[in-house]
Parts: sequence; C-alpha cells; structure tokens
Amino acid sequence: MSRITIRPLGLTDIDAAAAIFRRAMLTVACFDEHLHSAEEDRAHWREQLFPNGEIIGAFADQALVGQIALAPGWINQLHVDPDWHGRGIGSAMLDTVKAQRAGLQLWTFQANLGARRFYERHGFMAVEFTDGEGNEEKLPDVRYRWLR
Repeated sequence: MSRITIRPLGLTDIDAAAAIFRRAMLTVACFDEHLHSAEEDRAHWREQLFPNGEIIGAFADQALVGQIALAPGWINQLHVDPDWHGRGIGSAMLDTVKAQRAGLQLWTFQANLGARRFYERHGFMAVEFTDGEGNEEKLPDVRYRWLR
C-alpha cells in the first residue's frame, strides 16, 4: 500500500477534490448525478467550500485520494475515491479532524447507509431527521453530532 499523508489542500488541489466528490457520490444509490454538472461541482468547491472553510486531503504518494471539507463546527463533505475505499483513509482524515476539535456536526442522506455506519462507528450520534424539504435534492436526511 502507498504511504498516506494528510495535509490541507491548496487551490490547485480543488478540482481533484471535486472529482473525488463526484466519483464517490456515484456509488451512493440516492445521488442524482444530473442535479449538477461536473463543472458546477468544481465551481462549488472553488467558490464556496474552499474560500469559506478548510479542506484537508489524503494523498497516496502525490495523488489525492480523499478529502474532507470543513466549516466551523461542521463537516460539509467527506469522500474517498472509490478505488481507495476500505483502506482506512476516511477514518484517518476524520481522526485528524476530531483531534483538533471539541465537536462536529454533519448532514447525510438517510438512504446513505454506508456513510451512516461510518459516522456511527466513529462516535457520531443521529440527532435530527428531516423529510428532505430543506435540501436541494429533496431527499430525507439526518444530522449527526459528535462531541469529545
């Protein structure tokens, strides 16, 4: 296995982070790949996530294989390239972030059972369920919270 390093992303890494988001989400049955184009995904990462928070990446040698986008107290995105699933990369990124914070929250789709199991394994508790009216996908979601 390649050596994995975790470090903050720079603007030059953002298109790769957006590409990982899309590839990872294509493995989630409820994801509507037609809601936004790949270019719209890249613009969202460049214009919203990068300037308004912190993005940390996991690298195998020099290749970005996972990313986690943060805002104060929140995880906005956490994805690992599907080719790298099951190797502890998501756990390593999450453990890095948790070590620096007293608490975190996030939203995920209720139907995304893989993500829900992942977060629950890492000590997150479901604290709110919605019918999806408040998200652009209009899919039921769940808010998770972790406290040290």
